[in-house]
Amino acid sequence: MNIDLSSMPTSIDMIHLIFASLTLILLILLIKKPKQATSIQTETVASPTIIEQASAVEKEVVEQAPKLREASPDAALQLLTLLQQDARFIDFVKEDLSTYSDADIGAAARVVHEGSKKTLDTYFTLEAIRSEEEETRISLPEGFNASEVRLTGNVVGDAPFNGILIHKGWKVSETKLPKITEGHDTAIVAPAEVEL
Repeated sequence: MNIDLSSMPTSIDMIHLIFASLTLILLILLIKKPKQATSIQTETVASPTIIEQASAVEKEVVEQAPKLREASPDAALQLLTLLQQDARFIDFVKEDLSTYSDADIGAAARVVHEGSKKTLDTYFTLEAIRSEEEETRISLPEGFNASEVRLTGNVVGDAPFNGILIHKGWKVSETKLPKITEGHDTAIVAPAEVEL
């Protein structure tokens, strides 16, 4: 990996920001395998009415369970490919940084940051989830969207909740990943390079 040492920041704090943002993006796109729906085991009993009731309860539990779908890994692999192309993200993360100084790591982090920003700006439209300023007091009414807001600290009782906004959050309002040609192997995120 070639690191341009000519533009070295004086702090390693930028690297933590890069790792946090890229980790969040990859976690959003990574696949979760669907859990098997648990079924109610029924034993043979004397009364057919009890069996029918158990079957009705089992059917109701299955119908109320959230519908899980298996996501294709292609989009996550494609994002990883783009981050590698624009930011040398995999090279940076896989590099043993213990032998480098903080200044050297900061210089490499600048390249990763600029390339990652370019990738995000090109292929995603990101919006803040909350419009309030961070570190201000906000109130979450009953029925707030729990997938958009994570409660931390001493969470007791029911909404409304009052607290300090630590992070505005991010959501993707538009994705513009390039189309993949038929037969393209998305698992190859960075082909080996051979100079002749």
